[in-house]
Amino acid sequence: MDLGLRGRVAMVAAGTSGIGLAIARRLAAEGAVVSVCGRSPDRLREAVALLEKETDGPVHGAAVDVTDHAAIESWVGEVADRFGGPQVVVANAGSPSEGGADRFGVPDYRTALELNLLSAVTLSRAALPHMRAAGYGRVLFVTSLAAKQPIPGLALSNTVRPAVVGYAKSLVHELSAAREGSVTVNVIAPGMTRTPTLRAWAEQLDGGEAGLCADIPIGRLAEPEEVAAAAAFLASAPAGSITGTVLPVDGGATRGLL
Repeated sequence: MDLGLRGRVAMVAAGTSGIGLAIARRLAAEGAVVSVCGRSPDRLREAVALLEKETDGPVHGAAVDVTDHAAIESWVGEVADRFGGPQVVVANAGSPSEGGADRFGVPDYRTALELNLLSAVTLSRAALPHMRAAGYGRVLFVTSLAAKQPIPGLALSNTVRPAVVGYAKSLVHELSAAREGSVTVNVIAPGMTRTPTLRAWAEQLDGGEAGLCADIPIGRLAEPEEVAAAAAFLASAPAGSITGTVLPVDGGATRGLL
């Protein structure tokens, strides 16, 4: 299937490792012009070098902390100056700290909101004018299974991930009211995925990775490339009628009917 992504300008936040890097690689493989950001200059250089090796199209990288709203806006501006503005935006960020609700104080919840909600709001708001001008836009918010059902021991994630869904749903209907149907907004909710962060977390748990698979119907962790495949489809031209969706990529772990 031709996804219609060749030449589209795509921005992937936290795109230097894990799910973010997998999405950037998949979009680049589909012919998109990809810009990634990350906090670590070393990992950023490695990610850009990998993308340049795998694609013949332009690749761009920016050292950005997604909790720095001015830096996000500057990143969007730089991409617009170089390539004409983003048409695909993947709002992604690292996971907040693990722990139960009683472990954290208000400052911890505020930090999690900055990382996982407000960074997504800032990036999408900065990118939307360029999508409207282009007549094509795909906004993808990467959250987690916690957006649909709470995960024991992840109180911060259980709190802020559903907030991203609320923002996405609000944005969908505002775009609809303005008859801006060329811009779609969707949420990807990965379950337990074999990323460096999850592997490190699993080492601290009884049972390790095998224990994490106990409640996953397919019996294994998802791979970052499987999440990336879902992201590439939602970013595509054929997915133009899909908006307002929360798509779990979790091996069937979500138990709810909706």
